[in-house]
Amino acid sequence: MKIELKKFGTTLISRQTGKEAYSAFLPTLKSLPSKEELVIDFSGVNTFSPAWGDEFLTKIIKDYKNQVKLVNTKNLSVKNTLSFLEDINKIKFKIES
Repeated sequence: MKIELKKFGTTLISRQTGKEAYSAFLPTLKSLPSKEELVIDFSGVNTFSPAWGDEFLTKIIKDYKNQVKLVNTKNLSVKNTLSFLEDINKIKFKIES
């Protein structure tokens, strides 16, 4: 399964909109088979804040750990936020180079 974050917008900044995006996507996530990879694609995302990421991405990582792979993370805003989220949550993202 692939999640294109740009479908939620190109500026992903507020905690509230991250929470809403997670809630909207949760029914789809629940149908994910246990062995299927979940690819989260950051292409087209201009701004990605820790608040939005914590409400959306951190929750997904905690629930689907080894199934999640992040792609198209070269944007500086995305890279910095992912690094920050890894540090504060003591997690490691699987990022495709």
